[in-house]
Amino acid sequence: MGVRICILLIFVSTLTFAQKVKWASQVISVSSEYKDPLLGREYRALHALGRPSKYPKMSATPSAWQSMTADSPDGEYLLVSFDTTMAVKQIAIFENFGAGSITSVDGLDQNNKIYPLRAFSPGYATSNSQVTTIRLPTKTSFKLKGIKISFNSLRVKGYSQIDAIGISDSDEPIESSLKLTTDANAFQARENLGNAINSKFNEICPVVSPDGQKLYFTRWKHPDNLGANKNQDIWVSNWQPDRTWSKATLFPAPINNDENNAVCGITPNGKTLLLNNVYGKDGTMEKGVSFSFLLRTGEWSFPKALKIVNFKNKSEFSEYTLAPNGKVLLMTTETKDSYGGKDIYVSFLNADDSWSEPKNIGPVVNTGEAESTPFIAPDGVTMYFSSSGHVGYGNNDIFLSRRLDDTWQNWSAPENLGPIVNTPQWDGYFSVSAKGDFAYFSSTENSVGAEDIFRIKIPEKAKPLTLIQMTGQVINQKTKEPMAARIVIKAKGNPVDTLSVDYDPYVGDYSFMWPAKKPFTVQIKKQGFFSKMENFDFTSSTNFQLVNRNFFLQTVEKNKAYAFSNLVFDQGKSELKPGFEAELEKIISILSENTQYALLLEGHTDNQGDWNDNLKLSVERVEGVKAYLISKGVDANRIQTKGWGGSKPLANNLLEDTRKSNRRVEFTLIPLE
Repeated sequence: MGVRICILLIFVSTLTFAQKVKWASQVISVSSEYKDPLLGREYRALHALGRPSKYPKMSATPSAWQSMTADSPDGEYLLVSFDTTMAVKQIAIFENFGAGSITSVDGLDQNNKIYPLRAFSPGYATSNSQVTTIRLPTKTSFKLKGIKISFNSLRVKGYSQIDAIGISDSDEPIESSLKLTTDANAFQARENLGNAINSKFNEICPVVSPDGQKLYFTRWKHPDNLGANKNQDIWVSNWQPDRTWSKATLFPAPINNDENNAVCGITPNGKTLLLNNVYGKDGTMEKGVSFSFLLRTGEWSFPKALKIVNFKNKSEFSEYTLAPNGKVLLMTTETKDSYGGKDIYVSFLNADDSWSEPKNIGPVVNTGEAESTPFIAPDGVTMYFSSSGHVGYGNNDIFLSRRLDDTWQNWSAPENLGPIVNTPQWDGYFSVSAKGDFAYFSSTENSVGAEDIFRIKIPEKAKPLTLIQMTGQVINQKTKEPMAARIVIKAKGNPVDTLSVDYDPYVGDYSFMWPAKKPFTVQIKKQGFFSKMENFDFTSSTNFQLVNRNFFLQTVEKNKAYAFSNLVFDQGKSELKPGFEAELEKIISILSENTQYALLLEGHTDNQGDWNDNLKLSVERVEGVKAYLISKGVDANRIQTKGWGGSKPLANNLLEDTRKSNRRVEFTLIPLE
């Protein structure tokens, strides 16, 4: 089956707003709206909300309101409201198709009182598509809450559409707020990647690895492709020390087969590929998406299908992109609930390794037109996608939107990437590394053959958030040898924002990326070893930074006493001092990973004061630790306690500097009875 896809990445243009314009935000009432059981929500009244979809090249679109009947003798109307009430001086109605049917426009105040604003005689429209503007001599005497537009659809033969309704308190034309401009921070000239990458055949879908060292792309109809039909195959090139790309080579089977193949994304460590389609053992392909894993042999595993609950797609094509935490999947698909054509949906990883039913990410991004080629950048926040449903330069343009919260349902208004990137033709297939220095894309303009791959330097405002890449090894402290372990990264203050990396020394160093603006903790877990947790803060970094960091883990030995290194007590006190939580979390982790062990807690004091009081104090100290562990879910039956008072000092009791180390709690792992 055909799959012309990939995922893609990153930049921005500028929509300069010279004035404060408010766009309709809610449909209060509508006479009718076009519905078709074979479509999603195309042509519905909701598409008259927000900024226009077809501007400046206005034309018929499913991303606009259209009445159910083309020529209704009873007339039609649309009543919308705005999220802010204001006295207005100007109203703009974007009649993107079939202009000329409006008979009157009325204003609605906060008390739902109607005020006539303008009546329209037949023949007012000067073209089939136009911005119909009402300019009032003075601001309205009331604060406008809503607009009612009445139509006589018999005035214009065929359907009439409304794409957007804007209001302003200024005389400056509302449409001027939509002008796409280029500033000094825009993209510079594009650069053809040359014969090492490009040929007389089609090169499309470039995807650069997060570390910028590999470039994957799809080549179409090349004679070296597999199969008789020479369908799309994946090719790869490596970044060389001389700062050029190596001669591209055909990616091996089983990733390439006789059908259409494409890389959709790469995990931050470069060891998992996201591939379009589900691979059958017999070489057939079905709609869906798969993972392939880098094996210890250096080969890639046979693609494993991702099981997405209730996945449906009316379109022949779909694209996918994986968030850097590996737990969130964005995809394009067309369903009965789509706003129009393919929309971008989100799916989350379930505990059983399935993926949740896809959920539409909402009308800020999705339109009545088709959205395609989404890419979530390595920062996990910045998304780039292609669409013809937002203000743009041509057919499909590339846009940037940033995620505003952890629901994946709230996004910033899409920003066009500008005329250096976007052309009058279909634009998509952009890729960028975590460094955010260059973007990679396909274009026919000044190409060697058909479509070629180009790169372009990205301006600062178009980059993803600044990232930190941390890489290194997990090492056995005793043997000094690297060993497999799990690395868990968590944002401070937001336990939901996590990333897990399974480190395997046989396939190279661990690697992960994290936004510099988010302080984080790294916890290393390995059964039979003490967990290690460290805090990192790179909030002052303004550029991509590579951090090499090795972590050393100490073996957990049974029947051996260990002192808590950061569990200290004031003299004569049993209260746990601030900062104890991180120390005890290590014990909780050890017990959860080593279920065959129980825990012996032993309390100690210095030799100051009464012997019996010290004995009591030592018991109180271990009981405080025990109570905390139980509150965090540790079974009380797995914890034994013992108080020794001051009978087992570790250091000299003569001086306070050494005496304080005797005020301690120790733990020992013992076989569970």
